[in-house]
Amino acid sequence: MKLDAAQIAQFEEEGYLLLHGVLTDADLDPVIAEYEQHIDRRAHELLTEGKISKLYADEPFHRRLVSICRECDEIYSNLDIMHFRGRDSFEFLRNDHLLDIVEGLVGPEITCSPVQHTRAKLPQGLTPSDGDPHIAPWHQDAGAFVEAADPHFVLTVWLPLSEARPENGCMQIIPRVHTEGLQQHWIERGLVTMSVEDERLREEGLTMPMDKGDVLLMHKAVPHRSTPNNTDTVRWSMDLRYQQTGTPSARPAQPDVAVRSRCNPSSVLSDYDEWCRLWIEALEGRKVNKRSAPRWVVR
Repeated sequence: MKLDAAQIAQFEEEGYLLLHGVLTDADLDPVIAEYEQHIDRRAHELLTEGKISKLYADEPFHRRLVSICRECDEIYSNLDIMHFRGRDSFEFLRNDHLLDIVEGLVGPEITCSPVQHTRAKLPQGLTPSDGDPHIAPWHQDAGAFVEAADPHFVLTVWLPLSEARPENGCMQIIPRVHTEGLQQHWIERGLVTMSVEDERLREEGLTMPMDKGDVLLMHKAVPHRSTPNNTDTVRWSMDLRYQQTGTPSARPAQPDVAVRSRCNPSSVLSDYDEWCRLWIEALEGRKVNKRSAPRWVVR
């Protein structure tokens, strides 16, 4: 589908647009399937190594990882898109149904920002770390970008691969404040966060339950957060960012790739192996090139 004038006007006024059922199983199932195959392969390896007691092969996509991680959490650390680097995940970045929607707000020359994630939010307390990066405090996406990107529009696209509800940590947003620009943020437990002390803002906050096939579009200055998963299943989701090709990257040390061009179709990156190489190179570089001057104060 393509956005109509009323939908574009709503996005401009509210700072977000929630679209129901605009992606099909054919769009999303290849991404899910490659994660299922990866988890199955790793489960067989862990069973052979004696690290889990069974394969949990009969459990559905939104449950199997939970059961495995209760015995051994080794699978969890490499599931994000830049570490996993699945071929179907790469293809989804330039999914035509998705980009038809994105084009209505970004225009016909579209680049996918390196700020992209596939999130497997485990039940509260099961994540193998001091904190869960998929439980995000209030923040604006613009607060996680470099200063050079501040003047430029970046579109956040958030979509669930399984049911997202308040009990498993669906999105919460505060609409209609994106026109006020970037607010003050700080770094806490490695996450960019901002204060939402204004009672008016808290009262205007919206909880966004969503199903597979739904898409949430957000302006980069819309405050939002993601709460803990208090169920016994995984809340699977993807969050991607798109911007006009030629505008400054939100994270220039990581690969942004052209995904649609009406003027120069040959500029679109269709080489999966090259995309993998770019991410591997960027991740290796991050190990030795730490950012020396963080944008926000660490608390």
